Amino acid sequence: MKTIKEMKTLDRMRETYIPEKAERLDEEKMKWFRDTKFGMFIHWGLYSMLGKGEWVMFNEQLNIKEYAGLKDEFYAPLFDASKWAKTAKAAGMKYMVLTTRHHDGFCLFDSKASTYTSINSAAGKDFVKEFVAACRAEGLKVGFYYSPMDWRFPGYFFPEMFWENALEMKKQCWEQLKELMTNYGKIDMLWFDGEWLALGGISWKDNGWTRDPDWINSKFLQVNYFWESEKLVNMIRSLQPDIMINNRGGWEGDFHVRERRLGSMRTDKPWDSNDCIADSWGYIPGRPVLSLEQLIKNLVSIIVRDGNYLLNVGPTGDGEIEPCQVKRLAELGEWLTKYGKALYGTRGGPILPGDWGGSTYRGNKVYLHIINWEVQDSITFPAPGKLLSSYGLNCNQFNILEVGDSLEIQVAADARDPFDTIICLTFEKDIIWDGVAATEDDIYGLADGLKKAD
Repeated sequence: MKTIKEMKTLDRMRETYIPEKAERLDEEKMKWFRDTKFGMFIHWGLYSMLGKGEWVMFNEQLNIKEYAGLKDEFYAPLFDASKWAKTAKAAGMKYMVLTTRHHDGFCLFDSKASTYTSINSAAGKDFVKEFVAACRAEGLKVGFYYSPMDWRFPGYFFPEMFWENALEMKKQCWEQLKELMTNYGKIDMLWFDGEWLALGGISWKDNGWTRDPDWINSKFLQVNYFWESEKLVNMIRSLQPDIMINNRGGWEGDFHVRERRLGSMRTDKPWDSNDCIADSWGYIPGRPVLSLEQLIKNLVSIIVRDGNYLLNVGPTGDGEIEPCQVKRLAELGEWLTKYGKALYGTRGGPILPGDWGGSTYRGNKVYLHIINWEVQDSITFPAPGKLLSSYGLNCNQFNILEVGDSLEIQVAADARDPFDTIICLTFEKDIIWDGVAATEDDIYGLADGLKKAD
């Protein structure tokens, strides 16, 4: 007979866990993601009513029952999924990712695994159902954000003390993911978040929650032995064979996340950088909106590194995306209408990016994107083939010099675009480039590197 300690300790689970084999999607099934480049992230829930960000329950240690009572006032009279989707489309976005459930455990969908849902709120709606329908109506790919962790479960923070509670949280997670993968038709993306804190990432010290300084290297970070991450992925795949899953679920993932940062270029695995248009995931009134210049430069900097830009809006508690954000997104969409052909459907490279900008390519065409002229007055790079012709998408005065096996691009100061000077180079043959297999130096991408508002 096993002892209580043998049955319950995490150390025992780590020692005995044998993961299932879980395969990444093949590249062909992820081509849509690499082609689309730009998506909308939406953080919305009960926390939006308080206007203090999505972590307000945790950060302010709010009473769980009092916080849960917000659902009885959650009418969301201005919620209109169609307006959200039209805003995304007008911005040039090609997919949307909605927080179906954040770390507070409140679900924006109908769930048999919990009564803590929007169906049981004052609104009485399945917001996820309306979101999915709106995305499809606008031809946008559908993504679900889901947090395995739930702050209402003490077993999340202290599994040794509340073992049965931790297992109940896990059961809820599995059941709700089955519901999300079953009840809403084809889902294109699953964006996990929250599992990275579980079972040791945070501890209680001096009457407050403290993140362990070396938490990123902690054995507790690799928690697939508890969540049975690979088995969970296989369950999800059995219901949604073509779904893309990120790397925040205790498993390597189909694509990597770099939260609010660029990092080094990589072409060996799809990746996205998620960022906020107004410096907060969940709604906080009065936050400045990123300038059009910064949005364009963020977008270009990510795409020339072969990544995707997942830009977050945080609607109000009433369900409205703030008009100033809608306006800025429309401005970005107008820019993409003019110059999107140099971004959509391309791949990053073959000219390696730098602070000056970078390149994209498709077939035999290479698009130079020069976003920072303060770094240097001209751009020199190895020629990827025999140059046939060139033209400027938004500049008409430039010179191309052959310097050995390299090309040098010079653009007159008064001909430079203030956001992104784009020059198209056509070569004799299609570009063949091996790309870059980058090292993932921050697997959970928590560095804060992109925010800058006007």
